[in-house]
Amino acid sequence: MGSALKIQFESLLGGPLEWQARPAPQMVPSGIAEIDCATGGLPRGCLTEIIGPVSSGRTSLLLSILAQATGRQEICALVDAEDAFDPSSAAAAGVLLDRLIWVRSSGAERALKAVDLLIQGGGFGAVVLDLGDTAPAAARRISLTSWFRLRRAVEHTPTLLIAVARQSNARTCASLLLECTRERAQWSGAPRASRLLRGFQSRATSTRKRFDSSLLQPIWAAAPEAHCRPAKGECSSVFTALAL
Repeated sequence: MGSALKIQFESLLGGPLEWQARPAPQMVPSGIAEIDCATGGLPRGCLTEIIGPVSSGRTSLLLSILAQATGRQEICALVDAEDAFDPSSAAAAGVLLDRLIWVRSSGAERALKAVDLLIQGGGFGAVVLDLGDTAPAAARRISLTSWFRLRRAVEHTPTLLIAVARQSNARTCASLLLECTRERAQWSGAPRASRLLRGFQSRATSTRKRFDSSLLQPIWAAAPEAHCRPAKGECSSVFTALAL
């Protein structure tokens, strides 16, 4: 039946009907080798979600992404829904603050509108919607239609659109989902003496890719020093989130 329908359309159009596949997006590094090894990088012109609980490594991953983008001399924008951004920690992580626009918002709905305006304005290497400190119930009130509008707005642009939250809110609108979980704390100092928290070992799991990855080879990083090997479906990587 599909073949007959194709012939009918071709007769109406007066020529062959050819479908053009969507080109694979340009991938850029996150700045964490283990995650780039597992995912191939972050896609431009797509929505990427970074989710996880407090102290899961999600902020360290975000700051690494911003450090990479500002290091490429790209202008970035961070829309802070709950006024949780710490500029000193960002600078310590390598983010060039003179290349970053910090939009301090009040609530998820206003933050979403700000992100929409920034994407429509264009010219940004990365636009971040930080809902990490927003209550999950409030973040879930953002409609799927709003997420779909953001996804369509960022398509065919060189912008990285990143949403950070405790849980996935964009659902099928996200091209890439990175779920961060904390595995163990890392301490320095002698046992039974004063000890200093150095950071957390975290795991980032990629559970969804909606873009065409035919030009990429998904790979698995079991640990920072491990060799990568091909994998199918879910990809995972271990990295260290430093205490800044």
